[in-house]
Amino acid sequence: MSPSRPTSARKRPSQARSQVTVEAILDAAAQVFEARGYAAGTTNRIAARAGVSIGSLYEYFPNKDAIVVALAERELEREREEILELLQGSARDSLAGLLRRFVETVVGFHTRSPALHRILFEEAQHPPETHACVLRFEETLAHALADDLRRRRLRIPDADLAAHLIVQTTESLAHRFVLRGIHELDQVAFVDEVTRLLARYLGARRPSLG
Repeated sequence: MSPSRPTSARKRPSQARSQVTVEAILDAAAQVFEARGYAAGTTNRIAARAGVSIGSLYEYFPNKDAIVVALAERELEREREEILELLQGSARDSLAGLLRRFVETVVGFHTRSPALHRILFEEAQHPPETHACVLRFEETLAHALADDLRRRRLRIPDADLAAHLIVQTTESLAHRFVLRGIHELDQVAFVDEVTRLLARYLGARRPSLG
């Protein structure tokens, strides 16, 4: 992709009708990419699936790469909201219980649409906007998790560092597991093993894996 090629939306929807149109375009893009792959997921096919003219699509997105950026942002925002909700309601969870639910949530997000996830975060071009979005996502989750770890008064030297490592490790392992598998583990066994890994890293008591 040329460095000068625009990857930001042309305009932000300010009215409800415009927001509906943008959401329809993004929904259609997700469906087209999953069905045909990134290379064949043209803007013409996306516009047709969304039920809008190609001119209407270009009012909001200058090209396919801009759609990919917006779609990645939307997917990450949905995951962020789910995990933040989990952390906000974790006060009564044991540490092992929190870690298990965290891993399950991350894995569940990756398994919902693995083909789309592969396209957005592996096959498609990754302009600076996408990298910045991923960084913001990881930073937000890590800060929220660090707050939870501090409330638990664990004997760890740096809650922020631990939280960043947990977020990045879990995301990386879940991505690798869903797209390629790891040593023939099924999903439950994978969640068990990653939960053990994180719990032992934090010095937690061995979690009950039922």
